[in-house]
Amino acid sequence: MVTELIPESDLPFLDEGWWTSLLAEDEAMPAHPEITQPLELRKPAPQVDWQRAGQLFRDDAILSMSVCGYNRGGLLVEGDGLSGFVPCSHLVNFSPQVAEEDREHCLALYQGKSLRLKIIECLAEEVRLVFSERAARAAAGKRTELFTSLQPGQQASGEVTNITDFGVFVDLGGVEGLIHISELSWGRVIHPSHVLKLGQHVEVIVMAILPERCRIALSLKRRLPNPWETAEARYPLNAVVPAVITVLASYGAFARLDEGLEGLIHTSEIPLPARATLQSFLSPGQEVQVRILHVDAAHQRLGLSMKISD
Repeated sequence: MVTELIPESDLPFLDEGWWTSLLAEDEAMPAHPEITQPLELRKPAPQVDWQRAGQLFRDDAILSMSVCGYNRGGLLVEGDGLSGFVPCSHLVNFSPQVAEEDREHCLALYQGKSLRLKIIECLAEEVRLVFSERAARAAAGKRTELFTSLQPGQQASGEVTNITDFGVFVDLGGVEGLIHISELSWGRVIHPSHVLKLGQHVEVIVMAILPERCRIALSLKRRLPNPWETAEARYPLNAVVPAVITVLASYGAFARLDEGLEGLIHTSEIPLPARATLQSFLSPGQEVQVRILHVDAAHQRLGLSMKISD
């Protein structure tokens, strides 16, 4: 389901640099991947029939391709006049949590196997043909249908299909969009898995669409108002409010007032008993009373004190 929610003019502008950092893991794939396989099995990559590849991409067709090599970023596949790359994040049964030392072994197990894939990037000028096993779980033509209906600013729903260090992939019904870690919450996110779980149904905002690269940028946090926009009015200077300790640091502790609003209690503003340490006095999850020292909404900074009467 897709509904209008936010005017496109209210969404941030996402340039190509943003897309590059957004998909940093996939960008580890070079244009001509260095393939890991026995020397006697190596052979020059076949020439790509770019006209046919382009038509298959536009048709959102499902192909059967053979794995002929791999590197740390994913698999090299070939078949029927095509050759390209499948990033690890687009493999159905490849866990993003696999340890670095086990990564090569896991990818080597794909050698010689046949995979059902869809082309998700077809850029002849960059000699870049990228495939996805995850995308092939949807019927042929579903991507075209979805890209026709989606617009930036709309609300969409889907299921969480993959969680990585840099964000969360959501199946929108034929195409996977990505919620970058910076778009999961107005507050700090230590890891995306702390916010969403595999298989979870989620409502998101479509931020930007790049059909030629089959990319959709999504946001979870923009379904809610930015709490910093009203922070100064809601938290006047010297007001005493409840808070929850979230993180301890060498210079103090962070505390959350509301979802998305987190401030610093410097060590000088924590009334430690004699011979007590910060770790023995405070702990994550502890409820405390704090006094508002300053609110800098423009830079999303909040100064707090546990010295209630000064």
